[in-house]
Amino acid sequence: MQLVVDVGNTETVVGIAPRVTEVSAHWRISSVVPRTPDELTALLRVLLEGDGIEASRIKRGVIGSVVPALNQVWTETLSKVIDGPVVSVGPGSKLPIRLDVDEPQTVGADRIANTLAARELYGRDTIAVDLGTATTFDCITREGDFIGGVISPGLQAGLDWLSARTAKLPRVELQPPKVVIGRRTEACIQSGVFYQAVDAVDGIVRRIKQEWEKPDAFVVATGGFCHVIGPHLTTVDEVQPYLTLYGLAMAGERIGG
Repeated sequence: MQLVVDVGNTETVVGIAPRVTEVSAHWRISSVVPRTPDELTALLRVLLEGDGIEASRIKRGVIGSVVPALNQVWTETLSKVIDGPVVSVGPGSKLPIRLDVDEPQTVGADRIANTLAARELYGRDTIAVDLGTATTFDCITREGDFIGGVISPGLQAGLDWLSARTAKLPRVELQPPKVVIGRRTEACIQSGVFYQAVDAVDGIVRRIKQEWEKPDAFVVATGGFCHVIGPHLTTVDEVQPYLTLYGLAMAGERIGG
């Protein structure tokens, strides 16, 4: 059993992986609230106890972070919570993938984990669409080569921008609207942000397939918003919310320690 931690810019997802393709429990913790290792340790122990998970059964901690300032905090936290080793996933990790881009050292841990998971799970040319704080599109060959992709603003960014920059437009919850044509301001905003995101994702996937010359590339959606818009995307073949956590668990088994 491994404890895997996907540290994102807005949220950190903590998961328990009994096997590399199984997540038995997971929690979302804010990444923007400053916490000391002692505070995170106390929080994590409460979460584990609440789900009846014994820390002594966890053999390894695996961290994949895109927030450098939180790397040490999470490393210290896991070292206090579990008895096993704690490893970090990054561009220098010895994994059966290749970062075939101009600046491989700048590739985020989440994209590395997605590449490994796509290679192991699908074994075919894959486009991984990660719907988080940013929406990223990872192009991954059947051999496990990450050849680049696209980064665009995330769904929440549209809602936050409208609320911050306009005096009369309210903040609304991101959810699928019942109709496209809204009859109230809130409904208009929900429809605009939601369908703009849906059409943008589908449009970018189509452009990637055309430029990559991979019309049959497998498309998987993951990330915090995958359940919200994933079912509405016509270009997505599978919605897999745990893709990054699976990749971290696979990396943990490969790196060892």
